[in-house]
Amino acid sequence: MERLHARYPFLTAAREAVEAAGVDLADLVAAGGQPVERGLDRVESAITDGTVGDPHRTPRVELLSYPVARVLVSLVDRPELTRVYARAEAATAHERLRSDVEGEALKSTAGGEMTVERLLAEFDLDRDVDLDEDGARVGVSAYLRLAADLDGEEWRLAVRDLSDGWVPVEREELYALLRAAVRDRVTEGLPLPVPEAVAGNLESEREAIESALADYDSPRGIDLVVPGLFPPCMRALLDRARSGEDLPPNSAFALLSFLTGIGMDRDEVAALCDLDPEAVEYRVSRLRGENGGDYPPPSCATMQVYGDCVNKDDLCEEIPTPANYYARRIDGVEDPTDWRETLDAD
Repeated sequence: MERLHARYPFLTAAREAVEAAGVDLADLVAAGGQPVERGLDRVESAITDGTVGDPHRTPRVELLSYPVARVLVSLVDRPELTRVYARAEAATAHERLRSDVEGEALKSTAGGEMTVERLLAEFDLDRDVDLDEDGARVGVSAYLRLAADLDGEEWRLAVRDLSDGWVPVEREELYALLRAAVRDRVTEGLPLPVPEAVAGNLESEREAIESALADYDSPRGIDLVVPGLFPPCMRALLDRARSGEDLPPNSAFALLSFLTGIGMDRDEVAALCDLDPEAVEYRVSRLRGENGGDYPPPSCATMQVYGDCVNKDDLCEEIPTPANYYARRIDGVEDPTDWRETLDAD
């Protein structure tokens, strides 16, 4: 188990190193000790400060804490925890990558150090990214996928220099896109199926995480559902769904992920969209299964590509995602109307 594996535990090589060492997860958890303690610290730190905490001085402990942390996230099985944890792992990897290649050209090097090219190959992005000394050109499809959940006006495709299917990015922007790729990798497969033998030995750790999560300060807008304040694109999709139209897969994904992302459960989504609850459950389950956990709604740039960006207003020009639009609108309402009352008034 190398230092590189401990620094980047989501790598395929890191997983293979754990398998080659013959580590049994049930035995590891039953033994407790430092890997379990550090695994708990990874998750708690993700909740409290958006990082995975200070690394353990022993590479073996640090690496083994990663699968333990994923098991703990799976035991709690809360979409908001999956998001927070994946983003914390990605943020940590982002800082480590910048540190490892700081001052170096974006070229591969021999040995066991992390490089940009190595990470691109890990995520099958080597054909979608053309490196140069200042940054890179990124294929538009890969760009849209990786930039979908990045905040800031500068990530919108409309303000980028798109040429022959390529989007030029600076070095720091490439790091940010790779951070998104790490987040997606960490999210894959969560929540995991956890055997009872493993779960039983992590009960106290699970309770500690749930306690920390109870104090987590969710962004304002969650659980405040006012259709009248939805962005124009989501209002349009909602109207189409309520009229009985069978939305295309990309449109259905955008609407359902937006509604679940602001706190609506299956029955609330079904009532709002005039859909059968079982059909909603099936669609949401498929979306989560395909994307490895609760996945954020598409960005405005992606909505534009699929033709779902409609009826733009002035605020649309200032925000990168439909969720940002809604959060901005909600912030201006002191006493939001209950969504059922709003629906009745429509």
